[in-house]
Amino acid sequence: MKNSNQEEDKITFKNLRRLYFFALLTIAVTIILSQVLVQYNLNQQLSDSKIINFSGKQRMLSQKIVKEVLILHYVSDSATAKKKSHLKKVLSNWKDNHDALENGSDSLGFPHQKSEILNQLYLEIEPSFSRIYTASNILISNLNDKNKQVENQKLVQIILKNEGIFLSKMNQIVTQYDLEAHEKVTQQRKIEYWIFGFTLFVLLLEFFFIFKPTNKKIEKLITRLLSSEKKALKLAYDTEIISEIKENSVKELKSLNYAMENTLLYCRIAPDGSIIHIGEKFAKLLNYTKFSSNKKFSEVLTTDEKEQLNIDRIIFEKHRSGWQGEIKIINKENQTIWLDLSMVPVTIKKEESELLIICFNITERKKAQREVERLNIENSTEKINQQKIISSKIVENQENEQNRIAKEIHDGIGQMLTGLKFSLESINLDDKEKSSQKIEYLKKLSLDIIKGVRTATFNLMPPELSDHGIVSSLAKLTQELSKLTGKEILFYNKTDFKQRLDSLIEINIYRLTQEAINNAIKYAESSHIIVQLSHSETLLSIIVDDNGKGFDINEVDKKRNSESGMGLLFMKERIQYINGRVFFKSIPGEGTRITFNIPI
Repeated sequence: MKNSNQEEDKITFKNLRRLYFFALLTIAVTIILSQVLVQYNLNQQLSDSKIINFSGKQRMLSQKIVKEVLILHYVSDSATAKKKSHLKKVLSNWKDNHDALENGSDSLGFPHQKSEILNQLYLEIEPSFSRIYTASNILISNLNDKNKQVENQKLVQIILKNEGIFLSKMNQIVTQYDLEAHEKVTQQRKIEYWIFGFTLFVLLLEFFFIFKPTNKKIEKLITRLLSSEKKALKLAYDTEIISEIKENSVKELKSLNYAMENTLLYCRIAPDGSIIHIGEKFAKLLNYTKFSSNKKFSEVLTTDEKEQLNIDRIIFEKHRSGWQGEIKIINKENQTIWLDLSMVPVTIKKEESELLIICFNITERKKAQREVERLNIENSTEKINQQKIISSKIVENQENEQNRIAKEIHDGIGQMLTGLKFSLESINLDDKEKSSQKIEYLKKLSLDIIKGVRTATFNLMPPELSDHGIVSSLAKLTQELSKLTGKEILFYNKTDFKQRLDSLIEINIYRLTQEAINNAIKYAESSHIIVQLSHSETLLSIIVDDNGKGFDINEVDKKRNSESGMGLLFMKERIQYINGRVFFKSIPGEGTRITFNIPI
């Protein structure tokens, strides 16, 4: 019986839903049609208004022509040449307007098709218009010839005779335009009333055949639900709380797992080197599949036997204290990959432990280092010394950054993951109150772990850069630095550049712009910084302007060992990696402009 009632309710609601969608569609169509008609008629009315204005202007111009003709014929002074020129312009304007009104004009929005009445009126006015126009032009030509006074007098009489006829016909034309515009508005009003009445009719039908039956069905359904709710209220309440806690916990754990799987090269291994779990991103890099599950971590990491022995030795010696360093591996495709590897010991129980391996792919950085070394060898002695300084600075910064990240992972993420595992194992679902408290703690701990993971990855590669490209990352960089420093730092994408570039090019552009902005903040003491990006088919250009104190470029070039001199040199060296060029322009006391040009 219940099943038959449920099926009947489903069919009824399905039919009501169809009727409801049909009614909404009908109303939407009527509204769209109404708007289309309104907009069409508004455009027509605008055109009619413009035509009426032009028609009135024609009457004014005809009167002006008559006035100018009378003045030129009966009054002679030094300004006659200027008045003749003015009359010619008025005649030309008068003729152009008349042609536009009679034949239509796309530029002015005048229609080419007119009513029969208007066509007849224009045929009737054409002889008067032509006589006035022709007589005026002949009169202008005859003004300098005193022997043609009699002819000029006749021409003036022709103009005066036809001017009244022209005005009368133009009045009829203006009146006819006004009548036709009024008829259009009246027709539009009737159509709007019809659409309005139809919409009200649809709403009325919707009320009687949709909303009213739906209301009755909902009342019956609510009555049944209230009856059932009284019987199972406490059970449902307890179940809902537990389900919500469980769902939120699962969501948080999924979020943490997703962040780790897709942002880090990580895995968990036993002290003997066997793999417990490996992240998706790391598995893709190493071509790790389920067929490789019986292999040790060193065997999956590289095919080189010497490297395998070295990795096994490190795991054996450092599985209690942890280890951080760079290793070179060779994958199945015989490609060389450099990894910055951190090994963090995690204690599960008193006698059980495992190792958390977190890696960063530094192959491109290694290639860049080798390129720097090659350039150092090819350049002069001065260049070699400069490159040694640069290399030492890079290595020093890399070591500091690696140690900082390793410490951050060991002291932060590693300990929090251990705490997360202990807390999960200690949850007793029989004790609901304590379980709820521990789950709340796990939520907070999960958020802290996610934040730590994101912070560690952002320090190596801004996520905005890898996800959305250089334009979005530069916009985010300027916003964040503006918030942190309180200075006005603006970014403009002048040519709406959206293209993605090679990752090496994008990270170098990002670092160069970041260095230029930091220099403007740190050394130039500027309050306003503008970053502009533009491009052509072959070149991407980034300009960093500041209103700081500026500097003497020649003096800085002489002091290569100074901090400012090395900063400019670092920019030149970095942009050479991507075959680009950098230009410095600075005026002491006014500001600095740095331009980066990169081929694309």
